[in-house]
Amino acid sequence: MRIRILPEAERDLDLGAVFYESQSPGAGSFFIRGLLEDIDRLVQYGGVHAKHRGFFRAISRRFPFAIFYDLSGDVIDIYAVLDCRQDPAVLDSRLDSERPGDEST
Repeated sequence: MRIRILPEAERDLDLGAVFYESQSPGAGSFFIRGLLEDIDRLVQYGGVHAKHRGFFRAISRRFPFAIFYDLSGDVIDIYAVLDCRQDPAVLDSRLDSERPGDEST
């Protein structure tokens, strides 16, 4: 399996790192390392997570973030890495914009 982090998901990771770094020096790097470890685990566990809005959703082990991904052959595409503390309507809107027309739960 190969993991591909799409540009919007990279942006999500960057925004999360900026937020945590503003809370405490070094926390941004810790955030990135933790989320990348969670993403790397998808090589082994990809596809076992429940689906939400048409994407598999893996919850981070250390942070209140969810990794939204899909499988295509031997590739795991990471579409979004979102803070679960947001309004659920905001999360759903973002996910709907990633895959228009797919509203499966």
